[in-house]
Amino acid sequence: MLSISDLAGRAAPLSLVLIAALTVSACTPTTGDRMGFASARDEVGAVNLERRAYAVEVAKQMRAKRQRVWCVPFARNASGIDIRGNAKTWWSQAKGLYARGHQPKVGAVMAFSATRRNPLGHIAVVSGVDSPRQIRVDHANWERNKVSLDMVVVDVSEKNDWSAVRVMSNPGALGRVYPITGFISKG
Repeated sequence: MLSISDLAGRAAPLSLVLIAALTVSACTPTTGDRMGFASARDEVGAVNLERRAYAVEVAKQMRAKRQRVWCVPFARNASGIDIRGNAKTWWSQAKGLYARGHQPKVGAVMAFSATRRNPLGHIAVVSGVDSPRQIRVDHANWERNKVSLDMVVVDVSEKNDWSAVRVMSNPGALGRVYPITGFISKG
């Protein structure tokens, strides 16, 4: 998992650093909780590296200006899904404009439901589908004011319907259970 702070201050242009990092990530053998399934990057629905690089660059510029990096603008830039407002409103705003569903696919925006601990909700862009119950996401502000790329998310719902997930914020450790409203995509 890369963070925006890992990329800051490097001599190479950001896009080259991202491509190199993604190449290393895609070629690294999987261990531990990673199930070893083929990366979604090799499929037709591959992550859009240009959008991803743009979203990371905008976040980097915001941090340089000491501005807060939020999940909504990052997800909008990384996915191309043009919805505004708090993350908790994205699911309802997407109705009739974008496809909504309950199965992850690369490029879709995963909408976390609002909770008492997370009253504005959260959104993340699916960057890979590792197995029917494990994906990777790119998102901002999961860790305060940081961008996280390829963070592992595991479906822990009883019905295997992606209604509840755990996020691997620390390597090898899944966090608490978060409710998910669904996935928003361009179709």
